[in-house]
Amino acid sequence: MWNELLVAIALVLVFEGIIPFLAPDKFRQALAQLTQMPDQVLRIIGLASMTLGIIFLYILRLIN
Repeated sequence: MWNELLVAIALVLVFEGIIPFLAPDKFRQALAQLTQMPDQVLRIIGLASMTLGIIFLYILRLIN
């Protein structure tokens, strides 16, 4: 179980590093836009992201 968790964390770090590595200017612009968004919008984005992640994990568990 710990091994899978560490692999998942490593993959998150890899995927989150792709955009700043490939397009640092676009990444900086996106961060600037995020700072201008209201808290409620950021919460909705976070909730949607978590929900999609949970659904994806559920589907993966069904397949295996």
